[in-house]
Amino acid sequence: MKKYIVSIYDDSEYNAGPKAKKDVEDILVEDNFEKISLKFKLNNSLRSKILKIKYKYIDIPLSLSKIEKNSIVFLQYPAYSSFILKIIIKKLKEKSKKLFYIVHDVESLRLFRDKPEYHHEERSLLNMADGLIVHNQEMRKWLIKDGITVPMVDIKVFDYLNDKIDRQSTSFDKSICFAGNLSKSSFLEEVETKYELDLYGMYPAKEYKNGVKYKDAYPPSELGKQLTQNFGLIWDGDSVEECNGIYGEYMQYNNPHKFSLYLSLGIPVIIWEKAALAKFVKKNNVGITIANLKDLDRILDNITYEEYKEMKKNSEEIGNSVRQGKFTKIAVEEIIRKVDNLGDITK
Repeated sequence: MKKYIVSIYDDSEYNAGPKAKKDVEDILVEDNFEKISLKFKLNNSLRSKILKIKYKYIDIPLSLSKIEKNSIVFLQYPAYSSFILKIIIKKLKEKSKKLFYIVHDVESLRLFRDKPEYHHEERSLLNMADGLIVHNQEMRKWLIKDGITVPMVDIKVFDYLNDKIDRQSTSFDKSICFAGNLSKSSFLEEVETKYELDLYGMYPAKEYKNGVKYKDAYPPSELGKQLTQNFGLIWDGDSVEECNGIYGEYMQYNNPHKFSLYLSLGIPVIIWEKAALAKFVKKNNVGITIANLKDLDRILDNITYEEYKEMKKNSEEIGNSVRQGKFTKIAVEEIIRKVDNLGDITK
């Protein structure tokens, strides 16, 4: 039975590419999936309205015509355009024997928590799948509470493909890195530390406090070579006392992609203690959890070299799995087995 991985891109972003989606494609292609990447260009212009008609009646049917009837299809969910997404899901339901989603974000949980009409719409789309791969147990619990009734499995950690970087032994200086969109990480302007916190990404603030240094922005292919610090920080919002705001609160349910980046490089993490991934960090001893960034120096002061070496070893072991796409492959096999006893079709 044929297997497909379907991904939807905004045409303007495709070349730079959302790495999480592209990694999933590459991992599953290696596992004998056929890749179908659909690229669209939409905005609020009159031209876009015309393009929608073309996409609906020509481009989408033509692209999905490659899918054999009664095949297994995995769709990377969501898409930047709900119009496009609904058409594609409807077509995939008609073509596939089983349709699964790999869920990268739940927008009714992230951006539209207070909009019941959006919850209803997204709930309907999610329940159209035969099964979902979601981030973690906390996201799965929330989805069940919100009315999702299809089978789900947790990916636990998103994979992050990169070349293994052979590093010289990093000195134990308790240095920290933070990689991401700095414009939405305004908490960084309030952090002070006697240890070095190096920032990588676009849109830095004009000024940071003691210990915080802006380095530069790098594409994903180059970023890993720059991250030689002892720890990688995972935090969001505008407060050092807790992760707050839309993106900070979302950390209680999602798996931030920077978590996978750090582990792929064998870098232990520092993460908010209420984040969904805090349980994974504690269970696997791949870093430390923290309630308040004001406590950062005190907590780092008390970490011994022996404790750090153990965290580092564990991070490198899990990082090997992350670089090889193992978490994605296991989750795909698990959701197929879970739905209608279809485990044999992965062969």
